Amino acid sequence: MYPLIIIQISTLGLNRVYNKRKTKGVQSVELKQNSSQCVILLHEIYGINQHVKHYANVLYQEGFDIYVPNLLDGSTPFSYEEEEIAYHNFMTNIGFERTVEQINILMNDLSKKYLHIRIIGFSIGATVGWLCSEHPSVHKIVGFYGSRIRQYTQVVPSAEVTLIYGKQEKSFNPEDLKNVLSKYPNVLVQIVEGEHGFADPYSIKYNQDLTNSLLKHLID
Repeated sequence: MYPLIIIQISTLGLNRVYNKRKTKGVQSVELKQNSSQCVILLHEIYGINQHVKHYANVLYQEGFDIYVPNLLDGSTPFSYEEEEIAYHNFMTNIGFERTVEQINILMNDLSKKYLHIRIIGFSIGATVGWLCSEHPSVHKIVGFYGSRIRQYTQVVPSAEVTLIYGKQEKSFNPEDLKNVLSKYPNVLVQIVEGEHGFADPYSIKYNQDLTNSLLKHLID
């Protein structure tokens, strides 16, 4: 049995006791309340920062058990000013293949405990969610601005998938991806007036009204 470490985190005035443990080889932060439904919350290239903790609290309040895998092997989160370093670290030292394998192993374990499993991911976390969408145990996936999904359109998701993009994506045109994925009846691609990072309350690109209008996708 792996040791259990209790850490206290305060986010937006909400105090939660997070269980930090290593489950099936994946170090994760957990918020549990004996729910029959859980969320695997996948962070961006920066790691488990205040942005991810914010959504962990939001989803916990909606009645879900929360699992936040640390995709960076437990390293300290990068700051937003270290974007290039954080991106290079993930692509060079971590990678999608290894991360997807870890999340699939985690889902195999969680499927024994929960009736419903959903993945919510941001940026590279959204791409990882998409790559896990063929797993038989996942029921729903919501991804925000997963730009790399455009390189994996051969994936045939078995789960319900909602992908949300801002129109002002720098690296590609979301409309092109929407057209490609329109062949899948269980995939919804929604393009909104915003930039990459519009759903992050700690980003200068945050759009609160827009984000609030999209929260239904996370909890429905």
